Amino acid sequence: MRQVSDPVRDSLDGLSVGDALGAQFFVPGSSVADLLAGRPPAGRWPWTDDTEMACTVYSEIRDRGYIDRDSLAAAFAERCEPYRGYGARTVVVLHEIRDGRPWAEAAGAVFAGRGSWGNGAAMRVAPLGAYFAGDPDRAAAEAALSAEVTHRHPEAIVGAMVIAAAASHCAATRGKSCAPEELLRMVEPYLVDGQTGAGIRRIGQLLGRSVAEAAYELGNGAQVSAKDTVPFTLWAAATFLEDYPAAVRACIEAGGDVDTTAAIVGGMVAAHTGIGNRGETRGVPEQWLAAREELPGWATDTGPRQVH
Repeated sequence: MRQVSDPVRDSLDGLSVGDALGAQFFVPGSSVADLLAGRPPAGRWPWTDDTEMACTVYSEIRDRGYIDRDSLAAAFAERCEPYRGYGARTVVVLHEIRDGRPWAEAAGAVFAGRGSWGNGAAMRVAPLGAYFAGDPDRAAAEAALSAEVTHRHPEAIVGAMVIAAAASHCAATRGKSCAPEELLRMVEPYLVDGQTGAGIRRIGQLLGRSVAEAAYELGNGAQVSAKDTVPFTLWAAATFLEDYPAAVRACIEAGGDVDTTAAIVGGMVAAHTGIGNRGETRGVPEQWLAAREELPGWATDTGPRQVH
């Protein structure tokens, strides 16, 4: 028997399963055609930096109820395992923080002082949004704080705010229907002028289109930036909100930074669907959850979920 689920832990599990499954498609021999036909790669699926950082956000928000940037930065730096696939600049920033440099200086110095506009702030934030289910303003505000410790560029911060606000609404509408247009309306207040916001505003024109067309128009994370990642992930979540496997498969079919897009989408959608089949929704398949590498013990208050 599995434990009683909650949207926040389900979001973390959905994020980590998407991340771990997506990462398999950087390994020779994994077949997108097989996945689309219902034959995922054989387990076990190791997770990447996406999950490691999401676990830290999850544990911080679970234990405190809010984001303390000093504590979050220190935890990111202490737990950074570069072999998990961290970007080179992120490793440098986190090592500098670990060596005593203030996080605001370390994060603000990259890219000639502009700060990073990468997709890393968005990739880890869905469980935080689910924690503030039904309160998207608080979710967006806390997401902005969580972003700043590594990503100081406004594009990255907006990306994190949008994903958190969307995840808040996904969790709040659990057990209810949520039309794609409704999810898009929910994030509109958090958009500012810029390339990420412009991409998100184009999503409405692409509802009902194919995965390939959406990825072509919105990006698939290949540039590892917020602007070419967040719009597509929001399109995928809005399109496949009742069907976690379809949402993650769409990310992998789109190519690009598939572990990160599948993590972002998986975290949002799982907050809505939960694990397994729930009435009209299709949640995280238990066989996928069993194939994923176990989460670190420090991240979970009840330890690994048992799937039988």
